[in-house]
Amino acid sequence: MIFRQLHEPVSDTYTYLIGCEDTGLAVLIDPVINAIERDLKELAGLGLTLAYSLDTHIHADHITSARELKQRTGSKIAMPAMDRLPCTDVGIEEDQPFRVGRLNFQPIHTPGHTDGHFSYRLGDRLFTGDALLIDGCGRTDFQNGDVDMLYRTVTEKLFTFPDDYLVYPAHDYHHRRVSTIRQEKERNPRLGQGKSLAEFRAIMGGLDLAYPKFIDYAVPGNKQCGLCPDLLPEHLQEYCDRMAASPQG
Repeated sequence: MIFRQLHEPVSDTYTYLIGCEDTGLAVLIDPVINAIERDLKELAGLGLTLAYSLDTHIHADHITSARELKQRTGSKIAMPAMDRLPCTDVGIEEDQPFRVGRLNFQPIHTPGHTDGHFSYRLGDRLFTGDALLIDGCGRTDFQNGDVDMLYRTVTEKLFTFPDDYLVYPAHDYHHRRVSTIRQEKERNPRLGQGKSLAEFRAIMGGLDLAYPKFIDYAVPGNKQCGLCPDLLPEHLQEYCDRMAASPQG
């Protein structure tokens, strides 16, 4: 397996490039529109053909590059089937394996941050999107988020995987790259240390988070598999402009 963890600094998003060494086919998990040139360069440098873009959910903090990747490489768009996006080529469903070459992903419905959120297991690696972050979790106050559902998602699904499984989140705001199930069960201040549902409700209810500054553009754009709006305010242009540099994580 070929593996790259790539960091997009505007939204602090991790994109995961995973390639099959036998077939030369690759998938990009949670690709970001303003980092598309970086991703294409990585694919070319590794001699890989992009078969699919694969998003964990309809993002509120960046625009996916799924649509443009399809136009430029011929790749297919894979997204959770329950979101019913007409631009999707492959609808992801729980317990239905998703294969790219010899890579076999296990889709896991992990709602709570959004109702259509999915995580993906590949061997001992869990790509958890915004459901489980390093020492945290995604917020639950928009896009049909649900505090109780996220608690069950993490404690009854993700925390049941072996302790040494690796957790690769969609974001980290402190430059951390990877965690483990054991670490999150022991250290996560919101969901670890045996937190009860009542404790989790109190924690999430007290966050007092600001309204996401890009959500009103990102969600409609991502429901079309990655369209940047025509009339984007100047202070938000960096979310869609091609970046001169987008460092790896």
